Amino acid sequence: MIVVDLAAALVCFAGACHPALVGIATPRGEFEVRHEATKLPGYGGDVLTFSETRAARFAIHRTWRGREKLYEAPAGNRVVTNGCINLQPAVYDLLVACCAGEKVVIR
Repeated sequence: MIVVDLAAALVCFAGACHPALVGIATPRGEFEVRHEATKLPGYGGDVLTFSETRAARFAIHRTWRGREKLYEAPAGNRVVTNGCINLQPAVYDLLVACCAGEKVVIR
């Protein structure tokens, strides 16, 4: 199971927690995670989609280049996305390897 703590800006899985970039529009709740390919530039070829509405698709994905320094900010200053959960590329790769297809709990 993947747990995202929005207030702490952390994603936890496989017994460890990692800093994340989150958004005020990130939906809370329990969701199935779907590993999907994408051709959109900047995402590295894949994302972990967890929620969709008529107006938006929410996913866990790699951080776009140039935003890496934001992980050094305090948790409250890492609320910077439009609702997706952004992870450092190495952390995203670990998450995909262990947990793609599992549930994510966002609180």
